[in-house]
Amino acid sequence: MTRGTPRLGISTLLVVPALVALTAAVTAAPATADPLPGPVFADGQAQIVSEFADPGTWIRERLWVETEFDSDGDGRLDRMHVDVTRPGPTADGLKVPVVYETSPYYAGTASTQRQYFWNVNTELGKEPPPRASPPPIAFRPDRTAVSTSEVSTWVPRGFAVVHSDSPGTGLSEGCPTVGGANESLAPKAIVDWLNGRAKGYTSVVGGEQVAATGWSTGKVGMTGTSYNGTLPLAAATTGVEGLEAIVPIAPNTSYYHYYRSNGLVRHPGGWLGEDIDYLFDYISSGYPDRREYCAQHVRVDLMNRHQDRATGDYNDFWAGRDLLNAVRGVRAATLMAHAFNDWNVVPEHSVRILDALKAQGTPVQAYFHQGGHGGAPPLDMRNRWFTRYLYGQHNDVENDPRAWIVRNETGESRLTPYADYPNPEAAPVGLTLQQGGGTTGGLTSLARADSGTEQLVDAGDLACNAGTLATQASEHRLLYVTPELSAPVHISGTAQVRIRLAVSKPAANLSIALVRLPWTSGVGCESSTRGSTTSIITRGWADPQNNRSLRRGDPLEPGEFVELTVPLQPDDQVVPAGSRIGLMIFSTDHEFTLHPAPGTVLTVDLAGTSVDLPVVGGPLAMPICAEPDARPTVVVGEVDSGVPNRTLAGTCTVNDHILDTEDWPNHGQFVRHVTEVADRLVAADLISAQERSALVRAAARSNVAK
Repeated sequence: MTRGTPRLGISTLLVVPALVALTAAVTAAPATADPLPGPVFADGQAQIVSEFADPGTWIRERLWVETEFDSDGDGRLDRMHVDVTRPGPTADGLKVPVVYETSPYYAGTASTQRQYFWNVNTELGKEPPPRASPPPIAFRPDRTAVSTSEVSTWVPRGFAVVHSDSPGTGLSEGCPTVGGANESLAPKAIVDWLNGRAKGYTSVVGGEQVAATGWSTGKVGMTGTSYNGTLPLAAATTGVEGLEAIVPIAPNTSYYHYYRSNGLVRHPGGWLGEDIDYLFDYISSGYPDRREYCAQHVRVDLMNRHQDRATGDYNDFWAGRDLLNAVRGVRAATLMAHAFNDWNVVPEHSVRILDALKAQGTPVQAYFHQGGHGGAPPLDMRNRWFTRYLYGQHNDVENDPRAWIVRNETGESRLTPYADYPNPEAAPVGLTLQQGGGTTGGLTSLARADSGTEQLVDAGDLACNAGTLATQASEHRLLYVTPELSAPVHISGTAQVRIRLAVSKPAANLSIALVRLPWTSGVGCESSTRGSTTSIITRGWADPQNNRSLRRGDPLEPGEFVELTVPLQPDDQVVPAGSRIGLMIFSTDHEFTLHPAPGTVLTVDLAGTSVDLPVVGGPLAMPICAEPDARPTVVVGEVDSGVPNRTLAGTCTVNDHILDTEDWPNHGQFVRHVTEVADRLVAADLISAQERSALVRAAARSNVAK
């Protein structure tokens, strides 16, 4: 265990000359002051220090930090309401780093009654009827602090904790912009103040200046969950000096991805009918004399003009609220946390940022779990992160595994390290469709796709939840299911569905889900499938009108086929043996999409539709052989290759992957297929190069497709 050296502040003394002379005559030795307590570190983590742990000794102060913007139009730079809690010894010269959380929620929020949301019983492509705003949030001028979150965790360990109200909320000036530039610049101003580059005052107007440089080292780490997790990343995009580390938990990194999906109007789970203008109302708790100005200039003139609930297309308004477009500014070491069953802020929000940060060399680490919205990394993980980047302790955290995933799908919960996310050993497995989706069609990598088309009818505003569709034969969905898995399947990454379809009307919802059967979650029409026990593996939504461009959707010609690729939400889970994996295609998603009138017909081309499923081990790791081929050697058509018919995943064998009984268009395509299988077997060290040649020769000599 090591103890850090405290840094002492320097005081300026006014010295009287006569007193100097008198002091010089005194020869007694000066008393030695007791050394200040400092941080203590063990196992790479900051430890609780007794001198920091007594709340009665903590120093608390509040102030207003001046920003570089005037977002509420009053002619003065906006000031942010801030509070500080720091260890007592900082009054005597000890300097400490800061853990900082900012939020638009601290001063209260508006009503969540459905009457203030958008009406989702709306025809696609039509302008919806106006939405009523909820009653104003009560203004609370008597607040003497912002928040107490994180205080009991970090102050005893030698950090100061700082909070601030977001612009236009609580006692902070400005307008709430829900992803606008001021939401990035406001926390930047607080980091600047902690480093002596911005001014703090004792009141929102005028007041005496307050400095932090006497107790702050200038090194700052930010954290928070959901909206509070978005703001650390927003601040980091400014590249502000001193913001060394962030721990965003379930952050919303793009308001388009929060309220839209691939051109489709799609609502966050649990908030059907919410859109960005409602979120403005939900957080607008700031000074009453500026609320009307903010509502007009932000909600009416900006949001209602550009959010576009008629088409769902991407535009410059949404691009300005997408942190991926500003991620190149991030230099703060990032520990990202998210849940794979988060259907509020879906997991793509974190994964897309992680991919970009890795590509540009920013230090990153990811923590994922199988639950729902929220869920911080374990304290020791956060502590190691802040200890390394705020206190400079070389605990080797930057050399830890890049991804940590809670595994609890097939047994007890355990935090498991991986080299990265997605798992580097994952590779796409192409799954094709077999007829019968009105009841249960086939889904397999061990057969060529069936030809022909199958149809579903949109249930529209009569739609039930996914559980009802997955457990009952219905005209309102198509369901294609694998044989029973004879071994577990580890999915890691982003599945994609390539689909070719035609629609009977100019517009339609398209919803897709990968499900695990037998279904174990609720199956009632109103039962939720959003929780951590859901039988939904992953899901996605898209507007077929946007098959060429996300920025412009073209009305569909009834009966004319279009092709599009729909990325499903990123996932990492182990599907246990005995389960089956199903692809469910439907239209209106009762929990997420608009609810038009029923009756739209969607026609799916089986041969033009497939799934790329990211599986650890790739195609050879899919144990979906309903009737395994257990012959001792690999026989290609009528030709015995002499190569041992080795077992692959579960009960599947090499011969199961040869597909020599399928209807191939020509012999050349079949030989190319066998060559690809043989190459994969060599890469997996399952056969030798000589055996590979024997398989390819046998395919060439066979009569398959001749």
